[in-house]
Amino acid sequence: METSALLKAFCSAVERRDGKSFANLFTEDGVYHDVFYGAFSGRERIAELIDDWFYRTAHEFRWDMHRPVSDGRMLYTYYTFSYVSKLPEAQGRRVGFEGVSMMSLRDGKIAEYREVANVGPAFVELGFPPERTAKILAKEGAHLKKQPEWKRHAG
Repeated sequence: METSALLKAFCSAVERRDGKSFANLFTEDGVYHDVFYGAFSGRERIAELIDDWFYRTAHEFRWDMHRPVSDGRMLYTYYTFSYVSKLPEAQGRRVGFEGVSMMSLRDGKIAEYREVANVGPAFVELGFPPERTAKILAKEGAHLKKQPEWKRHAG
């Protein structure tokens, strides 16, 4: 699938709460690493991420991809993402953040999705207390330090 069509289908499926269409953009063994919820492997679990996990605490998603770059094997794109929160601390408030999507591609489908997201502003908008924000960010830091790319920096 051509890059702009893939990204449009990706964002549109999330906004429509269409986990099946979203999951079909992935290879059978595809993995989606979500910055909040962790890794979801295989199409069934990826569809569940969209239909259940995403919409459990939010609705009215908006996801836009900007300035994609791809060599056919990897796809990088800057994104803006927002939703209306269902959480008690931010009931009805639109919150959002920016990030970069990193997708490994195989046979025109996404084999692996990872992202780096600037979630701090969203945590403030959500009204998360500092302790909760610190706990989430510490988890992100621990994940980063487990990455093979971090090896040279750990010491």
